[in-house]
Amino acid sequence: MTLFGGFREERIKTGEMTLFVRHGGSLDKPPLILLHGYPQTSAMWHGVAAELAADYHLICPDLRGYGRSDTPASDVDHAPYSKRAMAGDIAELIRHFGYGSAFVGAHDRGARVAHRLGLDHPEMVRAMMLIDIAPTREMYAGTDDVFARAYWHWFFLIQEAPLPETLIGADPRGFWMTKCTNQARGDNPFHPEALEEYLSTFESSEAIHASCEDYRAAATIDIDHDNADDAKLGMPLHVLWAKRGVIEAGFDALALWKLRAKHVTGHAVEGTHYVAEEHPADIAREMRSFFAKTGDTR
Repeated sequence: MTLFGGFREERIKTGEMTLFVRHGGSLDKPPLILLHGYPQTSAMWHGVAAELAADYHLICPDLRGYGRSDTPASDVDHAPYSKRAMAGDIAELIRHFGYGSAFVGAHDRGARVAHRLGLDHPEMVRAMMLIDIAPTREMYAGTDDVFARAYWHWFFLIQEAPLPETLIGADPRGFWMTKCTNQARGDNPFHPEALEEYLSTFESSEAIHASCEDYRAAATIDIDHDNADDAKLGMPLHVLWAKRGVIEAGFDALALWKLRAKHVTGHAVEGTHYVAEEHPADIAREMRSFFAKTGDTR
């Protein structure tokens, strides 16, 4: 993709998984992992990566089940798509590049993976910035009419297979555009090259099933893991949420993150759920400022 000028694209083995990874920027600078959301790929970071390439070694994987990464078979507990399993992939990816730790920036589902990465592998996360989510367990616990109507896909995708897979499979591109433009307040904020990557990689039955399993895991085994350790993140955490999004309308994001992390800052920013693509310079500025403040350049 020409949007990532100067970046390499590789499929990298991380344990039992092979992830598609874009990486580039300044190799002599600190590593920054960027994790995408549903139903997108690492292409969502093209604008942010262009802004930060001089400041970091940027590593942008497609999460397991998404884009051009592996889509493993699932099981009755949805464990292969638990955030614990997905976070394990990212820990292995950090090791692959020879780092003991990295900064992490993440959006949507990727931010849920980052949250678990910080709990299961705290020594590997220097600091993290999460975009437009509140903690999964607390969002389900706080579900109300406003949230359920706006995030209807949360409750649709967790239905028993193959109901959502069959319905989405009838028109994958139509489903993708309906869901995503709805969260963008009816607009299409996606670069044409990125959009075509999103749509083309989402069309297969394997990709559709994998993304449903991601959500089924979030409603079951991920909450079990949260309840079992009930731990707080120890590294610095900065959270952003969109002023024109559901988190702003339905949740006290900062208060909820203070239940799950020891050192939290955050605020609302202009845009909709897809703020990283709508305002990449603003998101890059937030990352650069926050990560510099941590003083950790290991």
